[in-house]
Amino acid sequence: MSELQAKHLKDYLAPAFTIDELQLNVSLAPSTTRVVATSQVRRCREGEPLLLDGEGFKLVSVKVNGQDAQFDVLPGQLKLDSVPDSFTLEIETQLDPVGNTSLEGLYMSDGAYCTQCEAEGFRRITYFLDRPDVLAKYRVRIDAPKAGFPYLLSNGNKVEAGELDGDRHYVVWEDPFPKPSYLFALVAGDFDLLQDSFVTQSGRNVALEVFVDKGNLHKAHHAMASLKKSMAWDESRFGLEYDLDIYMIVAVDFFNMGAMENKGLNIFNTKYVLADTESATDDDFHGIESVVGHEYFHNWTGNRVTCRDWFQLSLKEGLTVFRDQEFSSDVGSRAVNRIQAIKVIKNQQFAEDSGPMAHPIRPQSVIEMNNFYTVTVYNKGAEVIRMMHTLLGEAGFQAGMKRYFERHDGQAVTCDDFVAAMEDASGVDLSQFRLWYNQAGTPTLKVSDSFDAASGEYRLVVLQQLPPQAGDDAKPMHIPFDVELLGDDGTSIVNKVLDVKAAHNEFVFEGLSARPVPSLLQNFSAPVKLEYDFTTAQLISLMRYASAEVARWEASVSLISRAIWDNVNALLDGGDMALDTRVADAFRAVLLDAELDTELAAEILNIPSINALIEQVNSVNFDALVAARTFVLEELSANLEDELLVRYRELQKLDSAPARALKNACLALLARGGLCPEEMVESQFNDSNNMTDSLAALGAAMAGELDCLDSLLARFEQRWVDTPLVMDKWFMLQASRQDDAVLGRIDALVNHKAFSLNNPNRVRSLIGCFAANNPVQFHREDGEGYLLLTRYLKQLNGVNPQVAARIITPLIQFGKFDEGRKQKMKACLNELLAMPELSRDLFEKVSRALAH
Repeated sequence: MSELQAKHLKDYLAPAFTIDELQLNVSLAPSTTRVVATSQVRRCREGEPLLLDGEGFKLVSVKVNGQDAQFDVLPGQLKLDSVPDSFTLEIETQLDPVGNTSLEGLYMSDGAYCTQCEAEGFRRITYFLDRPDVLAKYRVRIDAPKAGFPYLLSNGNKVEAGELDGDRHYVVWEDPFPKPSYLFALVAGDFDLLQDSFVTQSGRNVALEVFVDKGNLHKAHHAMASLKKSMAWDESRFGLEYDLDIYMIVAVDFFNMGAMENKGLNIFNTKYVLADTESATDDDFHGIESVVGHEYFHNWTGNRVTCRDWFQLSLKEGLTVFRDQEFSSDVGSRAVNRIQAIKVIKNQQFAEDSGPMAHPIRPQSVIEMNNFYTVTVYNKGAEVIRMMHTLLGEAGFQAGMKRYFERHDGQAVTCDDFVAAMEDASGVDLSQFRLWYNQAGTPTLKVSDSFDAASGEYRLVVLQQLPPQAGDDAKPMHIPFDVELLGDDGTSIVNKVLDVKAAHNEFVFEGLSARPVPSLLQNFSAPVKLEYDFTTAQLISLMRYASAEVARWEASVSLISRAIWDNVNALLDGGDMALDTRVADAFRAVLLDAELDTELAAEILNIPSINALIEQVNSVNFDALVAARTFVLEELSANLEDELLVRYRELQKLDSAPARALKNACLALLARGGLCPEEMVESQFNDSNNMTDSLAALGAAMAGELDCLDSLLARFEQRWVDTPLVMDKWFMLQASRQDDAVLGRIDALVNHKAFSLNNPNRVRSLIGCFAANNPVQFHREDGEGYLLLTRYLKQLNGVNPQVAARIITPLIQFGKFDEGRKQKMKACLNELLAMPELSRDLFEKVSRALAH
């Protein structure tokens, strides 16, 4: 794999040529699509040949100013020497969309043509300057058979359409805004169409269109409502108005990502468009609203202002994740949305930070760019934006956003440009804060405190420790540290954000009558690890009195986690396991608190998963952890049985998402304690009028190992076998079963008529879910779980390397496990590395893991 050289941020060089205009003429055919790309090319730097990116197609011809050109075909590139300073370049290529299983470039999804060009998919359509700092205006003409493809869509506004010989037709689209090639989109197919409109704050009428597979029109209304809600929110919160005459969303089932923000023509995975109460859960509805918002918000943060290079990916993604999180928080429960964001950081991003793929939110080097669409770039990137918002305040942040758009609209820029706009507009010095863009890993804040009763002085000492991933020359970060001090009666004494900037920091609070209970790093004010020796009494006090609802949830996580780890230690020391009655009483108080937000109560009752617990420690005795967690769940369930049953029955009478969340949290806890009768589960399954309750019943049957599980799963399958997104849920349930037969079951399900190894959604729901969400069987001591994943990674390597690289993550994060498991995982990675045709996607992750 010697040709797979890393690219480095430090080596960035502006392009020697640029392309100001591009006309694409696309004549669609399943295996012989013809593309004629006519570019207006302009030299930017003297003395260099024109090097264009391209792969995976047949080159037909190359012309410069209408004449056949001399060129060299290099690996992944087309080289033209001695070209004029300004000229017209015409390149004809032939594509095979039906054979393109990578789902990058132009491919077919269930009979429809569609594209995915981010990050480097446009080079699979034609030779081009496929880099984000080349912005061109696009005019696209598409022709196809009219019968099978009545809708021919691309970016911008429709300017022409007509009939052609042979029962074909054409449509011409023009995008008035210059854009990089990764934002190009094309869709052709026969869909059901939902139409609506939105009147902007300046009075412009925008046509809204959502295209879905035939028969699914009734499932598109929530996506449309989410789009209109997003447009209104972006105007009211950020003052940003949509800029084209039409906004289109197309849902396709074969898609590597969740969705793509192509200018004016967003292509979505069906998972984030299709929903009704029968077939989608409450979480699905929320996910659709969030993702629709995310892609719409990209119109300004990503499209109108885009990245100079792919190392700056967090410029658009971190910022837009922050914006979609704020949108969800403004229109829903701010506390619950914040909790969900924190879970992603603590359970997934912290693991990435400590693993072989650790990188700053602005990576310094890459081999395969698709590998850096990560929780670090996206979600930690959003946390960095959130910290900026905390430091500047809403007014200062909005002033910075306004300055950013005034300076850079229509440009491809860097993360430094964004921070500079924030600094200049607010007057806040962010020079030290910039380290968040360059230093990898998760800082740790070690906090100690003391109280002098005589003087009433309370002192917090905060030590900032940087991880080895930050580098040998790492410097202390600027960390906003949100603190609340509570009195004995729960009264809030102090509530403020402290600036942690040094390795050693001290903060003194005067005039206190008694030692306070500290609520530290409230609302997870920075993506760092916190070490403070809370007592059980302090955690219980925080669960009850902390002003921030998120702090109450975090205290509950700490309380139950400590109970589990205490029992791990008891097991390892040869002692007996036990559960402190105060822990059970604290959770009982949550169930009995009529004033506590229902969704927050549900989050508190969702006990941390095995994977989440593993991320709390540096190394783990996996078997002891599984046993201790099982014991604590059973004890907690037994202690709370009466309250859980009463609350469950009360909530059965209510029909709302928050009520369902708490009701099903109660059901799950009862099931995990073996206290859930089959009649209760079967009754919920039989009486359910929504997917949330149906899946919760199946999950309870699985957790409680009830005899009815197989029959309920069979009935579910029979009803939904022809509905792919629902079958994904069924595959996930099957992959999550913790009995020893699950490996053989997965091998059998790969041949199920509803499964396809070519479909990313199916692969993620079965094989990916097993590896990520069934740690008991994935990490079984004999290593068979690792071998199962490895077998399918080998197959996916030749089908869709991008999907393979995304589901390999649990196999490369072996650092915290015992030597036996670690060696079995490494053996599987070496087996992959020895493959003669290993993709760039897998090579980068496997080689980095083995070198870690």
